[in-house]
Amino acid sequence: MIIGTAGHIDHGKTSLVKVLTGIDTDRLKEEKRRGITLELGFAHLTLDDGAVAGVVDVPGHERFVKAMAAGAGGVDLAVLVVAADEGVMPQTREHLDICRLLGVKAGVIALTKSDTLAELGPEWRALVEADLASLTVGTFLEQAPVVACSSRSGEGLDALRAALSRAAAALPERPLEGPSFLPVDRVFSMKGFGTVVTGTLLSGALAVEDAVSLLPGLPGPLRVRGVQRHGEAVGRVTAGQRAAVNLVGVEPEALHRGMVLVRAGELPETAMLDVALTLLPAAPAPLPRRTKLLLHLGTAQVEATVALLDVERLEPGETTLAQLRLASPVGALVGQRFILRGARALPGRGATVAGGHVLSIASTRRRKGSAALVAPLLEADPGAQVAWLLRQAGYRGLTQPELFGRSALGPRVLTRTLELLGARGGALLVDRERRLYLSGEVFEGLQGRALSLLATFHEREPLRDSLSREELRQRLSAPLDARVFQRVLQALVEGGRVELEREGVRLKGRGRTLTLGESAARTRLAVELSAAGLAPPTLSELEQKLQLPEARLKELLGVLVAEGVVVRVTEGLWFEARALTALRERLVAHLREKKEITTQDFKEMVGQSRKFVIPLSEYFDREKVTLRVGEKRVLRRG
Repeated sequence: MIIGTAGHIDHGKTSLVKVLTGIDTDRLKEEKRRGITLELGFAHLTLDDGAVAGVVDVPGHERFVKAMAAGAGGVDLAVLVVAADEGVMPQTREHLDICRLLGVKAGVIALTKSDTLAELGPEWRALVEADLASLTVGTFLEQAPVVACSSRSGEGLDALRAALSRAAAALPERPLEGPSFLPVDRVFSMKGFGTVVTGTLLSGALAVEDAVSLLPGLPGPLRVRGVQRHGEAVGRVTAGQRAAVNLVGVEPEALHRGMVLVRAGELPETAMLDVALTLLPAAPAPLPRRTKLLLHLGTAQVEATVALLDVERLEPGETTLAQLRLASPVGALVGQRFILRGARALPGRGATVAGGHVLSIASTRRRKGSAALVAPLLEADPGAQVAWLLRQAGYRGLTQPELFGRSALGPRVLTRTLELLGARGGALLVDRERRLYLSGEVFEGLQGRALSLLATFHEREPLRDSLSREELRQRLSAPLDARVFQRVLQALVEGGRVELEREGVRLKGRGRTLTLGESAARTRLAVELSAAGLAPPTLSELEQKLQLPEARLKELLGVLVAEGVVVRVTEGLWFEARALTALRERLVAHLREKKEITTQDFKEMVGQSRKFVIPLSEYFDREKVTLRVGEKRVLRRG
């Protein structure tokens, strides 16, 4: 687990960490010179039960709250540090606000510089403790122990370690089965190793040789060469542990704090988040329906437009559904906590105004009044969550790995959830190889849309017997996965709703319908082409002979082609099928005997001019009957 410090500048956070752990977390020259923490510092502490906790020391100054938010995002147990000689200060309040909004559930209050209490008098300590009680009422620290201690004299350090050990023992473990998710807080290069990133693993596990991505911007995959925990090489780290990860295939200049290390392919980057949002009770005014604030998510900081989905304004202390539209993409995890800060500081508290947790990633832009669409994500039911994700994915569907990343459910829970949804018709496995699932509702909708498209087709084009399968697929949705489309057709055929005809599809019992006039015209056209044999009239000649407009003539020719009566050889020439078959038989017999045929020989066989001979010879080439070799043609093998 991770223990994090919180509190006002110069209240002794770094000194306290140093005497507890023996590690000085002020690592920058500027920090040493100024005596304040500017960046996150890291150490580790052995607790009374032998467990080793990571320790994150955060800056206290207002200007460095960005680093504080980055550190607190992975904290399980907070140590609120309050100097005995100063008491509660503005950053004390803001750090507590941040810890609350980021979901910290337990902590201990360290009353530092306790060696000054004797000269301040007993009334002073009573005032400080009264301020602490007022500050923490209604928070996770309301019943927390207050331990007076001094980094200078060593007073109370054993009691503080014991209080931390008791609080740590009562905490639940972080999810080990979820997606691997490590917000990067430091990037550097080590001689002999190369690029190293560090951070707190919030979910899942990472191991040597894993293929990973860095979001946003570096999908990789990159290879994990090595992993360290508390300075020691290990094969694997799990959620709740700090880790240093050595990466192959990327230079440190390409990386920065704010990125997230994830397993390759598990999570997408996103610029939109559906969230549950809470405005701090201390906020001086309601939050309007649309406003711009600074989002702190993990170690990332990005400008966000906050859009409330169902209310015109969010009152202080209240919670609502909202969407965060980000100025640039981030890596995010369902359930991850965040804070929002404004440009102005709240009186006595800093600029943190709101916070909450992520409900969904990779979401679409929400309209006003769409809270009902997102509300199912507030339920604890995994089935409702997965069904929602599949409905949102629409015709595209989601693979099981994609569902794993977007739901943050463990693999076993997700598999069981999909089995139960499948049994109830809520989810359909449409591609076993890719483990691609489609919402049951979406699948029903696809079938209804296919039936509607076919009904419209039969109404508008009565002379066509069926709609080609590819054309139907394109009309349904482009692009629609071929296997999804095949499952739709299969369901419609099995349900007796449609029937398949070669490469076409039509409604059951429907097909080509000709009026008496159209039937007579079709017969006349067939007779005309039959009589012409291997010298058929052109399209314009047929128009004049039959007195039919070009569009209607093409429709009737299409009918004859579909029936197998005629064959279209070129754009403007249709031959009677029987005449073409007879010519083919003569041509094959000639080639089997003579082995080859010249253009002149073929012309004599056809008995017509080059106007018909050339298109026919090219037709037989396309049909793979003949193969052109120089100026002659031979019989194609097979």
